[in-house]
Amino acid sequence: MSRKLTASQQKPGTTRTLAVEKDRGGSVISTVRRTVLPGGLRVVTEAMPGVRSATIGAWVGVGSRDEAPTLSGASHFLEHLLFKGTPGRSAMDISIALDRVGGEFNAFTAKEYTCFHARVLDQDLPLAVDVLGDMITSSLITAEDVEAEREVILDEIAMHDDDPDDVVHNLWAEKAWGPGPLGRPIAGTVESIRSLTRAQIARYYRTRYRPENMVIAVAGNIEHAAVVRLVRTAFGRSNFLADTTMRPVPVRRSDRFKRSAAGEVTVSRPFEQVNVVLGVNALARTDDRRYALGVLNAVLGGGTSSRLFQEVREHRGLAYSVYSFASHYNDAGMFGVGVGCLPSKLDEVLAVVRDEMRELAENGITEEELERGQGQLRGGLVLSLEDSGSRMSRIAKAELLYDELPTLEEVIGRIDAVTLEDVQLLAKELFAQPETLAVVGPSAVPPGTPTP
Repeated sequence: MSRKLTASQQKPGTTRTLAVEKDRGGSVISTVRRTVLPGGLRVVTEAMPGVRSATIGAWVGVGSRDEAPTLSGASHFLEHLLFKGTPGRSAMDISIALDRVGGEFNAFTAKEYTCFHARVLDQDLPLAVDVLGDMITSSLITAEDVEAEREVILDEIAMHDDDPDDVVHNLWAEKAWGPGPLGRPIAGTVESIRSLTRAQIARYYRTRYRPENMVIAVAGNIEHAAVVRLVRTAFGRSNFLADTTMRPVPVRRSDRFKRSAAGEVTVSRPFEQVNVVLGVNALARTDDRRYALGVLNAVLGGGTSSRLFQEVREHRGLAYSVYSFASHYNDAGMFGVGVGCLPSKLDEVLAVVRDEMRELAENGITEEELERGQGQLRGGLVLSLEDSGSRMSRIAKAELLYDELPTLEEVIGRIDAVTLEDVQLLAKELFAQPETLAVVGPSAVPPGTPTP
């Protein structure tokens, strides 16, 4: 059975078993446990005896959404800087440490969290824990490193600015959410990155990277108590775990659903194609209807058998790439369609997309599409959990974002419980809303406007 995590109510120094998964013969194949360390740092592990790898992720409950306008891009900037060195390790030392054992080491920043992760052989997990603990608790954030990495991030922004898909999604988010944090690019802008100071970033580091706002998740061929000892040592540097009164920060919740703004925005760029994102308000992260939305997404544009792929690409030859997607946040969500096509085909592409949305709202999906969509979700879920990295991400997100860790059988049960009526009611609700449309391409002429 799934269990409410309620880590904020767990006393530091205690351990709880959150889930036990058994095979059909009754043998235990994985166990999920959580220990809360002093300072409120959570250590969550999933033992997978059948593998030889281990993956660790240090998840921090801070992302670009937490930034004031003057700090836009600070979370992503800090993610870069934590690889630049500590009192005991240079940037080269950090790189060599994981390369020497064939490990995979990286990080990413999202709107509501940041993650540093490493995948290694199980025997090399102590090294990975030690390196991550050193980086996260003791990074130097020197002025020299800030200036060097500023240029790297400006180059990264320029790279994204050359990618039509990135450009149109950023434009769409800005139109949907306005100048607030959800509407700003995760990496920041050229102006905000140039203006960020070393003092601002260091202050952001000290105030946001706190143990009570952090989850250390490990999955693979590991033993929970041993992992806890490693984490306690590696993250005990610099008095990081000194405040024994702290408890884990509760999962972020909001009673108010944030609605996006409707409208159209077009930007002229010297691309060969027109790139389009058309979307509407959808569901927050914990909305129970997200399983029905998963089926709807699969049917509309989630694969090569989807309605959009078949109609837009296979039958009409209007575009090479067309897809649908869902974005979920604590108190907001969007569902949209992305497509790239020749400028001359834009009006027809949008007409087809809107027709398919209208058809779903009016008539729903077929029994065969329901079964296919459920099968796609089931298969994707099970296959995604066959490696330690995916398992690590699952338990970390359950802890940091959901307060619930359903078993695999429970998730499959929720997928299988989706009905034709569930999907149609959701489609009718979503597609009756005003749209947000972003268009980027060689002409700034809005769709539907006659051209000479």
